[in-house]
Amino acid sequence: MIIERLQEYVGAETPTGDAAALNAFADRLAERYAALGATVRRVPAPTGDHLVADFPGRADQAPLLFLAHHDTVWPIGQLDDAMPWREENGVIYGPGVFDMKGGLVVLETALEQVQDRRPVRVIVVADEEVGSPSARELVTAESAGVYAAFGLEPPHPNGDLKTSRWGSTRVRIEVTGREAHAALDPDSGVSAIDELVDQLIAVRGIVAQYDEVLCNVGTITGGGRTNVVPGSASADIGFRFVDPSTEQAVLKAVGELQPVRDAQLQVRVMSNRPAWQPSAATDELLAKVIEAGRSVGQEVGGAAASGAADTNLTGWLGVPTLDGLGPVGKGAHAVHEQVIAASLAERVALVAAIISTI
Repeated sequence: MIIERLQEYVGAETPTGDAAALNAFADRLAERYAALGATVRRVPAPTGDHLVADFPGRADQAPLLFLAHHDTVWPIGQLDDAMPWREENGVIYGPGVFDMKGGLVVLETALEQVQDRRPVRVIVVADEEVGSPSARELVTAESAGVYAAFGLEPPHPNGDLKTSRWGSTRVRIEVTGREAHAALDPDSGVSAIDELVDQLIAVRGIVAQYDEVLCNVGTITGGGRTNVVPGSASADIGFRFVDPSTEQAVLKAVGELQPVRDAQLQVRVMSNRPAWQPSAATDELLAKVIEAGRSVGQEVGGAAASGAADTNLTGWLGVPTLDGLGPVGKGAHAVHEQVIAASLAERVALVAAIISTI
């Protein structure tokens, strides 16, 4: 039944930004959660609705918060064209199977199995793959008063949970220059592309001053014709930071960039997840999860992670947090995305032990 449900979920393709597809999938989840006894709320957003589901539990205990998302990086048609669902030698392949519809199936199956438990709150976000820009306030508000937070993102390759995450910020640099004929009147133009190149070099110089900062220029757009001095250009940059002080210093410097020619420059933060650093509270939570794992015959470990997720927010806020409760696999955001079939039931047993014993 677990694999059949996963196949159903993977078959409903849900690319980030496709509100119709995401909302149709949210309908499925809302119906499923309600059938399991939850009170479900939809939180509208232009690019797809988020869900909050509250499952009842022991009246005298604070809830456990589970963070998930139903968007994927894959476009509609990926399932038919390049990544068909298939099972081979105990491995399941398909778009979103690992990141993170496998985690969604694990959680709902565990909730179905355990009745005597803490209250459980589930947040399913529609735009996690682009930094959850429309869900940050929701996650922050709904994490108030919870006992602990757990993410259903993929684990480390060996199955270990994630005990901290680097901060992640997306920044867009937009340049407005002045168009002109590139041969007849080049001096009256201002190349937005040349300006953007100089600004990206300046960004590299800023980053070089700090240890353990990752900087990736993910997209560049601009111009139109080789005989026209380009009047506009932009770049989206992904930054990763190991600690908040470095993050603040780098973003401040990038935000203060100045044009080097007669161009207009705008720097905008598109999304931000602050660094979730190691803490004693998370260590204590991991110890309890280790005991829960042993109760079902599993040895659970934990380690830091460089990737970002919504658990960055709860960890940054000081909520005891762990991530990586999804099934074991590999290939997130890659065409060989996959999960080990047997790990689905193992993760269900672990999550069930967590919600019944912690």
